Amino acid sequence: MNTATSVKLNESATPDRILRHLDWHVVRRLDGILQGDYRSLFFGAGMELAELREYQTEDDARTIDWNVTARMNSPYVRQYTEDREITAWFLLDLSPSMAFGALERPKQTVMLDFVATLALLLTRNGNRVGAIFYNNRVEAMVPPRGGRAQVLRLIDDLVTREPSSSGSMTDLTPLLASAANVIQRRSLVFLVSDFVCLPGWAGPANLLSQRHDVLPIRLWDPREVELPDVGVILVEDSETGEQLTVDTSDKNLRRRFYEAAQRRESELAETFTRAGVLPLSLSTEEDLVGAILRFAALRKRMRRRR
Repeated sequence: MNTATSVKLNESATPDRILRHLDWHVVRRLDGILQGDYRSLFFGAGMELAELREYQTEDDARTIDWNVTARMNSPYVRQYTEDREITAWFLLDLSPSMAFGALERPKQTVMLDFVATLALLLTRNGNRVGAIFYNNRVEAMVPPRGGRAQVLRLIDDLVTREPSSSGSMTDLTPLLASAANVIQRRSLVFLVSDFVCLPGWAGPANLLSQRHDVLPIRLWDPREVELPDVGVILVEDSETGEQLTVDTSDKNLRRRFYEAAQRRESELAETFTRAGVLPLSLSTEEDLVGAILRFAALRKRMRRRR
């Protein structure tokens, strides 16, 4: 588990202290590895249509616009230019399951670290970041702005708006619908959640991704996948509040738990596919620098697909 990149969330964890800690322990390490070149992180899918022209033999067939081709009776391709000024939005799930994980590093802390780091990297290069805080309803919206003060505001909101029970299972569909209404200019959209939620969000996510560059950041904890052998414990469903006493020393129980978790993983993977998005999975026990480097590799794959 990586403890070096997290500031424990207590009364001494001020936004400024958290940001300075991440700047020193995460951003500077990334600078050393990436040599300040963050194109693979933020550019490559944020493209604006420049023109349509007739297909040439050296063109990538994936750029063919089939609707225009059908109307013109000859193949036409789309040409794009990269939008160098990025507006990024963080759609943040504050449902109760986000509080799950080890005491020193639950999912909400990983979310804070990730959002603060990406916001700092974006704003220091002149870009703007905004956020929508959600827990079965939009609790707050921070319009996109640049500068260190904006990053500090996001951190402060994440520290003060801790995950809490809304009385029902999380439904991400209203969050995605709200984002579609609010975000007008083509943007980089991070959907940060553990995706412990009701089904049905794939369609709205797909619609949002047709206009914006949508990147799901899936947060998870290893204890959600494999039940540890720690004897008799009381477990509680963080979304519904239902409690149950279980004997984790029972091998059959642990096996059924693992099989159920694998089914959920498979269903979630299928949902991401239907939504037409590639998720970045980030464990509560993973080093944040390593995760962001995986994010850079993911962006490169997305770039090649286009």
